[in-house]
Amino acid sequence: MEVLRRVSGGGLLAAVLLLLAAAVSEVSAKRWTVGDNMGWTTNVNYTVWAEGKHFYYDDWLFFVYDRNQMDVLEVNKTNYEACNSENPLKNFTTGAGRDVVHLNVTRPYYFISGKGFCYGGMKLAINVEHLPPPPSSSPLNEKSSAPRSTHIGHTPFVLTAVFAAARALIW
Repeated sequence: MEVLRRVSGGGLLAAVLLLLAAAVSEVSAKRWTVGDNMGWTTNVNYTVWAEGKHFYYDDWLFFVYDRNQMDVLEVNKTNYEACNSENPLKNFTTGAGRDVVHLNVTRPYYFISGKGFCYGGMKLAINVEHLPPPPSSSPLNEKSSAPRSTHIGHTPFVLTAVFAAARALIW
């Protein structure tokens, strides 16, 4: 706040824009590479891979695989359990072997690879949830080495607050 008191005129607007840029840069959706360094392939237990992870609204799944053999299909729960790829809800396969899925609905998602690979373990079930509310007010420890949030879910609220503050300062 001391910096804002010293800044005047056009400098105030610049300070507000700098604050906005800092707020937005700290807030972004998480991009999950499915299977981490193994990618989307056989002999990976994707249930174990997803265990303990939280997938939030606006996150992304990045599937990396052999484009000549495998695919990425979204199916319903019944077809997921049966490894049935005949009527997928959506086929994310682009042919490049680098497919991205935007998790823009909070619900369970079921992915399989057809062509028999599902039977070899190429299936992933996740539940996408809303970003939890921020913790209640507590003193900020500037020396904390805790990781910062990497989710974009609260960006509209941050932007609204910054713009409201900027408007109040300018008027």
